[in-house]
Amino acid sequence: MSGPAAILFVILSTIAGGGLAFALLQPLLAREKKVEQRRSQFIRDESDRAASKAARDRLQEQVKRRRTIQSSLKELEVRNKERDKHTSKLSLARRLEQAGTAMTPKQFIWLSAVLGLVALVLALMFKLQVFAAVGIAFVAGFGLPRFFLSRARKKRLQKFTDEFPNSVDLIVRGIKSGLPLNDTLRMVASESPEPVASEFRKIVESQQMGMPIGDAVARLYRNIPTSEANFFSIVIGIQAQAGGNLSEALGNLSKVLRERKKMKGKIQAMSMEAKASGAIIGALPFLVFLIICVTTPDYMVALYTTNIGKIMMLGGAIWMGMGIFVMKQMISFDF
Repeated sequence: MSGPAAILFVILSTIAGGGLAFALLQPLLAREKKVEQRRSQFIRDESDRAASKAARDRLQEQVKRRRTIQSSLKELEVRNKERDKHTSKLSLARRLEQAGTAMTPKQFIWLSAVLGLVALVLALMFKLQVFAAVGIAFVAGFGLPRFFLSRARKKRLQKFTDEFPNSVDLIVRGIKSGLPLNDTLRMVASESPEPVASEFRKIVESQQMGMPIGDAVARLYRNIPTSEANFFSIVIGIQAQAGGNLSEALGNLSKVLRERKKMKGKIQAMSMEAKASGAIIGALPFLVFLIICVTTPDYMVALYTTNIGKIMMLGGAIWMGMGIFVMKQMISFDF
Protein backbone atom coordinates (compact mmCIF):
# COMPACT_ATOMS: atom_id res chain seq x y z
CA MET A 1 0.00 0.00 0.00
CA SER A 2 1.44 3.25 -1.09
CA GLY A 3 1.91 6.25 1.14
CA PRO A 4 -1.20 8.31 0.21
CA ALA A 5 -3.38 5.25 0.35
CA ALA A 6 -2.03 4.42 3.81
CA ILE A 7 -2.74 7.94 5.05
CA LEU A 8 -6.27 7.82 3.66
CA PHE A 9 -6.79 4.44 5.30
CA VAL A 10 -5.64 5.75 8.66
CA ILE A 11 -7.96 8.79 8.42
CA LEU A 12 -10.94 6.68 7.43
CA SER A 13 -10.14 4.15 10.16
CA THR A 14 -9.95 6.97 12.74
CA ILE A 15 -13.27 8.46 11.62
CA ALA A 16 -14.88 5.03 11.66
CA GLY A 17 -13.50 4.32 15.13
CA GLY A 18 -14.72 7.69 16.39
CA GLY A 19 -18.16 7.10 14.93
CA LEU A 20 -18.26 3.62 16.46
CA ALA A 21 -17.18 4.98 19.85
CA PHE A 22 -19.78 7.79 19.65
CA ALA A 23 -22.45 5.23 18.73
CA LEU A 24 -21.49 3.12 21.71
CA LEU A 25 -21.03 6.00 24.24
CA GLN A 26 -23.89 8.27 23.12
CA PRO A 27 -26.62 6.41 25.08
CA LEU A 28 -24.46 6.54 28.20
CA LEU A 29 -23.79 10.27 27.75
CA ALA A 30 -27.46 10.95 27.07
CA ARG A 31 -28.37 8.98 30.21
CA GLU A 32 -25.91 10.97 32.32
CA LYS A 33 -27.21 14.23 30.83
CA LYS A 34 -30.78 13.26 31.69
CA VAL A 35 -29.70 12.32 35.20
CA GLU A 36 -27.97 15.69 35.57
CA GLN A 37 -31.03 17.49 34.25
CA ARG A 38 -33.27 15.57 36.62
CA ARG A 39 -30.89 16.31 39.50
CA SER A 40 -30.84 20.04 38.72
CA GLN A 41 -34.62 20.04 38.28
CA PHE A 42 -35.00 18.25 41.62
CA ILE A 43 -32.71 20.79 43.29
CA ARG A 44 -34.70 23.66 41.76
CA ASP A 45 -37.95 22.06 42.86
CA GLU A 46 -36.60 21.55 46.35
CA SER A 47 -35.41 25.16 46.54
CA ASP A 48 -38.75 26.38 45.18
CA ARG A 49 -40.59 24.26 47.73
CA ALA A 50 -38.33 25.52 50.49
CA ALA A 51 -38.83 29.12 49.37
CA SER A 52 -42.59 28.67 49.11
CA LYS A 53 -42.64 26.95 52.51
CA ALA A 54 -40.61 29.81 54.00
CA ALA A 55 -42.95 32.32 52.37
CA ARG A 56 -45.97 30.46 53.79
CA ASP A 57 -44.35 30.35 57.21
CA ARG A 58 -43.63 34.07 57.08
CA LEU A 59 -47.19 34.78 55.97
CA GLN A 60 -48.60 32.58 58.73
CA GLU A 61 -46.33 34.28 61.24
CA GLN A 62 -47.45 37.71 60.05
CA VAL A 63 -51.10 36.68 60.23
CA LYS A 64 -50.57 35.21 63.68
CA ARG A 65 -48.76 38.32 64.89
CA ARG A 66 -51.44 40.56 63.35
CA ARG A 67 -54.15 38.59 65.15
CA THR A 68 -52.17 38.79 68.38
CA ILE A 69 -51.78 42.54 67.98
CA GLN A 70 -55.48 42.93 67.21
CA SER A 71 -56.45 40.92 70.28
CA SER A 72 -53.98 42.91 72.37
CA LEU A 73 -55.43 46.18 71.07
CA LYS A 74 -58.95 44.97 71.87
CA GLU A 75 -57.89 44.00 75.38
CA LEU A 76 -56.17 47.34 75.87
CA GLU A 77 -59.21 49.18 74.52
CA VAL A 78 -61.52 47.34 76.92
CA ARG A 79 -59.11 47.96 79.76
CA ASN A 80 -58.84 51.65 78.91
CA LYS A 81 -62.62 51.98 78.76
CA GLU A 82 -63.00 50.36 82.16
CA ARG A 83 -60.19 52.50 83.53
CA ASP A 84 -61.69 55.69 82.09
CA LYS A 85 -65.04 54.72 83.53
CA HIS A 86 -63.52 54.34 86.98
CA THR A 87 -61.34 57.45 86.67
CA SER A 88 -63.91 59.75 85.06
CA LYS A 89 -64.44 61.22 88.52
CA LEU A 90 -61.05 61.34 90.14
CA SER A 91 -60.89 61.01 93.87
CA LEU A 92 -59.22 63.68 95.95
CA ALA A 93 -56.36 61.33 96.80
CA ARG A 94 -55.74 60.64 93.11
CA ARG A 95 -55.76 64.36 92.25
CA LEU A 96 -53.29 65.06 95.05
CA GLU A 97 -51.04 62.25 93.79
CA GLN A 98 -51.18 63.52 90.21
CA ALA A 99 -50.36 67.02 91.43
CA GLY A 100 -47.22 65.67 93.08
CA THR A 101 -48.06 66.92 96.58
CA ALA A 102 -47.28 65.06 99.79
CA MET A 103 -50.54 66.27 101.36
CA THR A 104 -53.13 63.69 102.37
CA PRO A 105 -56.85 64.16 101.64
CA LYS A 106 -57.51 64.70 105.34
CA GLN A 107 -54.92 67.47 105.50
CA PHE A 108 -56.33 69.07 102.37
CA ILE A 109 -59.86 69.08 103.80
CA TRP A 110 -58.62 70.60 107.06
CA LEU A 111 -56.72 73.29 105.15
CA SER A 112 -59.83 74.11 103.10
CA ALA A 113 -61.95 74.36 106.25
CA VAL A 114 -59.41 76.66 107.94
CA LEU A 115 -59.24 78.93 104.88
CA GLY A 116 -63.02 79.12 104.70
CA LEU A 117 -63.31 79.92 108.40
CA VAL A 118 -60.62 82.63 108.21
CA ALA A 119 -62.35 84.18 105.17
CA LEU A 120 -65.70 84.15 106.99
CA VAL A 121 -64.24 85.84 110.07
CA LEU A 122 -62.52 88.51 107.96
CA ALA A 123 -65.70 89.18 105.99
CA LEU A 124 -67.70 89.61 109.20
CA MET A 125 -65.01 91.87 110.62
CA PHE A 126 -65.43 94.16 107.62
CA LYS A 127 -69.19 94.19 108.37
CA LEU A 128 -70.28 92.54 105.15
CA GLN A 129 -73.70 91.01 104.86
CA VAL A 130 -74.12 87.41 105.96
CA PHE A 131 -74.93 86.21 102.45
CA ALA A 132 -71.83 87.88 101.04
CA ALA A 133 -69.66 86.61 103.91
CA VAL A 134 -70.85 83.03 103.37
CA GLY A 135 -70.17 83.34 99.65
CA ILE A 136 -66.63 84.60 100.27
CA ALA A 137 -66.03 81.79 102.79
CA PHE A 138 -67.28 79.21 100.27
CA VAL A 139 -65.00 80.55 97.56
CA ALA A 140 -61.98 80.68 99.90
CA GLY A 141 -62.59 77.28 101.49
CA PHE A 142 -63.87 75.27 98.53
CA GLY A 143 -62.92 77.08 95.32
CA LEU A 144 -59.40 78.40 95.88
CA PRO A 145 -57.76 75.20 97.25
CA ARG A 146 -59.19 73.12 94.40
CA PHE A 147 -58.23 75.77 91.87
CA PHE A 148 -54.59 75.73 93.00
CA LEU A 149 -54.68 71.92 93.18
CA SER A 150 -55.96 71.72 89.60
CA ARG A 151 -53.35 74.23 88.48
CA ALA A 152 -50.51 72.28 90.15
CA ARG A 153 -51.79 69.04 88.60
CA LYS A 154 -51.97 70.62 85.15
CA LYS A 155 -48.44 72.06 85.44
CA ARG A 156 -47.04 68.70 86.52
CA LEU A 157 -48.73 66.87 83.64
CA GLN A 158 -47.44 69.49 81.21
CA LYS A 159 -43.91 69.17 82.59
CA PHE A 160 -44.09 65.40 82.17
CA THR A 161 -45.32 65.79 78.58
CA ASP A 162 -42.48 68.17 77.71
CA GLU A 163 -39.77 65.88 79.09
CA PHE A 164 -41.25 62.52 78.07
CA PRO A 165 -39.91 62.39 74.44
CA ASN A 166 -36.33 62.73 75.75
CA SER A 167 -36.94 59.81 78.10
CA VAL A 168 -38.31 57.70 75.23
CA ASP A 169 -35.18 58.53 73.19
CA LEU A 170 -33.06 57.39 76.13
CA ILE A 171 -34.92 54.07 76.18
CA VAL A 172 -34.43 53.66 72.41
CA ARG A 173 -30.69 54.32 72.64
CA GLY A 174 -30.37 51.85 75.50
CA ILE A 175 -32.23 49.11 73.62
CA LYS A 176 -30.18 49.67 70.46
CA SER A 177 -26.98 49.39 72.49
CA GLY A 178 -28.06 45.96 73.72
CA LEU A 179 -29.53 46.72 77.15
CA PRO A 180 -32.75 44.99 78.22
CA LEU A 181 -35.89 47.05 78.69
CA ASN A 182 -35.79 46.81 82.49
CA ASP A 183 -32.32 48.38 82.62
CA THR A 184 -33.37 51.23 80.33
CA LEU A 185 -36.36 51.93 82.59
CA ARG A 186 -33.99 52.11 85.55
CA MET A 187 -31.81 54.54 83.60
CA VAL A 188 -34.81 56.79 82.99
CA ALA A 189 -35.81 56.56 86.66
CA SER A 190 -32.33 57.62 87.78
CA GLU A 191 -31.27 60.13 85.11
CA SER A 192 -34.44 61.90 83.96
CA PRO A 193 -35.77 65.02 85.71
CA GLU A 194 -38.97 65.12 87.69
CA PRO A 195 -41.77 64.16 87.35
CA VAL A 196 -40.63 61.55 84.79
CA ALA A 197 -38.10 60.02 87.20
CA SER A 198 -40.61 59.44 89.98
CA GLU A 199 -43.20 57.89 87.66
CA PHE A 200 -40.67 55.49 86.10
CA ARG A 201 -39.39 54.70 89.57
CA LYS A 202 -42.89 53.45 90.38
CA ILE A 203 -42.76 51.23 87.28
CA VAL A 204 -39.41 49.76 88.34
CA GLU A 205 -40.66 49.15 91.88
CA SER A 206 -43.77 47.42 90.53
CA GLN A 207 -41.59 45.11 88.42
CA GLN A 208 -39.42 44.31 91.40
CA MET A 209 -42.54 43.23 93.25
CA GLY A 210 -43.34 40.73 90.46
CA MET A 211 -45.77 42.68 88.31
CA PRO A 212 -45.50 42.05 84.52
CA ILE A 213 -43.97 44.82 82.47
CA GLY A 214 -47.21 45.45 80.56
CA ASP A 215 -49.27 45.92 83.73
CA ALA A 216 -46.55 48.00 85.37
CA VAL A 217 -46.36 50.40 82.43
CA ALA A 218 -50.17 50.51 82.16
CA ARG A 219 -50.24 52.09 85.64
CA LEU A 220 -48.34 55.06 84.18
CA TYR A 221 -51.50 56.25 82.42
CA ARG A 222 -53.41 56.05 85.69
CA ASN A 223 -50.90 58.37 87.36
CA ILE A 224 -50.31 60.56 84.29
CA PRO A 225 -53.59 60.66 82.31
CA THR A 226 -52.17 62.05 79.08
CA SER A 227 -52.24 60.77 75.52
CA GLU A 228 -48.45 60.43 75.48
CA ALA A 229 -48.43 58.11 78.49
CA ASN A 230 -51.29 56.11 76.98
CA PHE A 231 -49.37 55.67 73.69
CA PHE A 232 -46.30 54.47 75.58
CA SER A 233 -48.26 51.93 77.63
CA ILE A 234 -49.96 50.59 74.47
CA VAL A 235 -46.63 50.13 72.65
CA ILE A 236 -45.03 48.33 75.60
CA GLY A 237 -48.13 46.21 76.16
CA ILE A 238 -48.28 45.08 72.52
CA GLN A 239 -44.55 44.34 72.44
CA ALA A 240 -44.81 42.29 75.64
CA GLN A 241 -47.59 40.13 74.15
CA ALA A 242 -46.82 40.02 70.41
CA GLY A 243 -43.09 40.78 70.24
CA GLY A 244 -41.47 42.88 67.54
CA ASN A 245 -38.80 45.53 67.13
CA LEU A 246 -39.26 47.59 70.28
CA SER A 247 -36.58 50.16 69.44
CA GLU A 248 -38.21 50.93 66.08
CA ALA A 249 -41.67 51.20 67.66
CA LEU A 250 -40.44 53.50 70.43
CA GLY A 251 -38.45 55.54 67.90
CA ASN A 252 -41.62 56.11 65.88
CA LEU A 253 -43.44 56.98 69.11
CA SER A 254 -40.77 59.54 69.95
CA LYS A 255 -41.19 61.16 66.54
CA VAL A 256 -44.97 61.28 67.00
CA LEU A 257 -44.59 62.86 70.45
CA ARG A 258 -42.23 65.52 69.16
CA GLU A 259 -44.52 66.29 66.23
CA ARG A 260 -47.45 66.60 68.64
CA LYS A 261 -45.43 68.97 70.79
CA LYS A 262 -44.45 71.04 67.75
CA MET A 263 -48.06 71.19 66.57
CA LYS A 264 -49.20 72.17 70.04
CA GLY A 265 -46.71 75.05 70.06
CA LYS A 266 -47.93 76.24 66.66
CA ILE A 267 -51.56 76.15 67.78
CA GLN A 268 -50.75 78.03 70.96
CA ALA A 269 -48.87 80.68 69.00
CA MET A 270 -51.72 81.07 66.51
CA SER A 271 -54.36 81.24 69.27
CA MET A 272 -52.42 83.70 71.44
CA GLU A 273 -54.01 86.71 69.73
CA ALA A 274 -57.50 85.34 70.33
CA LYS A 275 -56.64 84.62 73.97
CA ALA A 276 -55.33 88.15 74.49
CA SER A 277 -58.45 89.62 72.86
CA GLY A 278 -60.67 87.46 75.04
CA ALA A 279 -58.80 88.47 78.19
CA ILE A 280 -59.07 92.17 77.32
CA ILE A 281 -62.77 91.93 76.49
CA GLY A 282 -63.48 89.94 79.67
CA ALA A 283 -61.55 92.32 81.93
CA LEU A 284 -62.79 95.57 80.34
CA PRO A 285 -66.13 95.84 82.23
CA PHE A 286 -64.44 95.26 85.59
CA LEU A 287 -61.73 97.82 84.82
CA VAL A 288 -64.33 100.41 83.78
CA PHE A 289 -66.30 99.71 86.98
CA LEU A 290 -63.19 100.22 89.16
CA ILE A 291 -62.15 103.38 87.32
CA ILE A 292 -65.63 104.93 87.76
CA CYS A 293 -65.69 103.93 91.44
CA VAL A 294 -62.34 105.67 91.99
CA THR A 295 -63.00 108.82 89.92
CA THR A 296 -66.74 109.43 90.63
CA PRO A 297 -67.87 107.13 93.47
CA ASP A 298 -71.21 108.92 93.86
CA TYR A 299 -72.17 107.87 90.34
CA MET A 300 -71.99 104.18 91.33
CA VAL A 301 -73.57 104.34 94.79
CA ALA A 302 -77.08 103.52 93.58
CA LEU A 303 -75.78 100.39 91.84
CA TYR A 304 -74.93 98.58 95.08
CA THR A 305 -77.16 100.35 97.62
CA THR A 306 -80.56 99.81 95.98
CA ASN A 307 -82.32 96.53 95.26
CA ILE A 308 -82.64 97.29 91.55
CA GLY A 309 -78.93 98.05 91.38
CA LYS A 310 -78.08 94.77 93.12
CA ILE A 311 -80.31 92.84 90.72
CA MET A 312 -78.62 94.57 87.80
CA MET A 313 -75.18 93.69 89.19
CA LEU A 314 -76.21 90.08 89.68
CA GLY A 315 -77.58 89.86 86.15
CA GLY A 316 -74.47 91.53 84.72
CA ALA A 317 -72.22 89.11 86.64
CA ILE A 318 -74.18 86.13 85.29
CA TRP A 319 -74.02 87.37 81.70
CA MET A 320 -70.34 88.24 82.05
CA GLY A 321 -69.63 84.77 83.41
CA MET A 322 -71.47 83.16 80.49
CA GLY A 323 -69.59 85.34 78.01
CA ILE A 324 -66.22 84.54 79.58
CA PHE A 325 -67.07 80.83 79.55
CA VAL A 326 -68.05 80.93 75.87
CA MET A 327 -64.89 82.85 74.91
CA LYS A 328 -62.77 80.40 76.87
CA GLN A 329 -64.33 77.46 75.04
CA MET A 330 -63.77 79.17 71.70
CA ILE A 331 -60.06 79.69 72.27
CA SER A 332 -59.32 76.41 74.05
CA PHE A 333 -57.95 73.46 72.04
CA ASP A 334 -57.58 69.82 72.98
CA PHE A 335 -54.43 67.97 71.92
